[in-house]
Amino acid sequence: MSEVELFRSLHRRRLPGDPLVLPGPWDAVSARVFVEAGFTALATPSAGVAASLGCEDGAVPADEMFAAVARIVRAVDVPVSADVESGYGLAPKELVERLLEAGAVGCNLEDSEGGVLKDPRQHADWLAEVRAVAAERLFVNARVDTFLHGDGNPERAIERAALYVAAGADCVYPIMAPAEVLPFLRSGIQGPVNALARLDGESPSPTELGELGATRITFGPGLQRWAALALKERAVELKG
Repeated sequence: MSEVELFRSLHRRRLPGDPLVLPGPWDAVSARVFVEAGFTALATPSAGVAASLGCEDGAVPADEMFAAVARIVRAVDVPVSADVESGYGLAPKELVERLLEAGAVGCNLEDSEGGVLKDPRQHADWLAEVRAVAAERLFVNARVDTFLHGDGNPERAIERAALYVAAGADCVYPIMAPAEVLPFLRSGIQGPVNALARLDGESPSPTELGELGATRITFGPGLQRWAALALKERAVELKG
């Protein structure tokens, strides 16, 4: 079984309360830590990688992002999916080639740019081109930004999701969807659903998100920010 086949299989037949949990490494060291902790696959967060490179989220040049993903892939022996934002303006063929060259088994692709939602049908057409070029070589996670940059209407999110699934997306990611909306989204979306877990001590845990309908869990830049805060607190202690 190839790495992409393994990654795809990890999304199948998930039981309620047992979602696929994908921590987000921001560099080679964090990737190794997650694998040593027992995680079977990883998903890079663009914001976390940007922070590790000293950049703002969305400001990392494509070459630097793909290089960072390649370093993470080389550091571990588990499948790695890459958050490549909205594709950096690359044509589908070049985008797929760059992802495969970096060693990624999948990608996260946003349906907004510059904080503005894209036309869903045009985005679906673009996703279909990505899928046609990639065939089965990449797992495509289609991010739905209705709750992040839209009006937060779950029915609109489901409509967008349906278009992306029809275009060949393997998974749909309604980022920032409220936990209480997940059951409704789950009922209206075919295939795996990605949910964002927050590390604020108050939001639902990955297990609870799974019980609400999530197939897989990612953390965005949450783990990188938590690690940075812990390091800062330790540095203050050392300084005295």
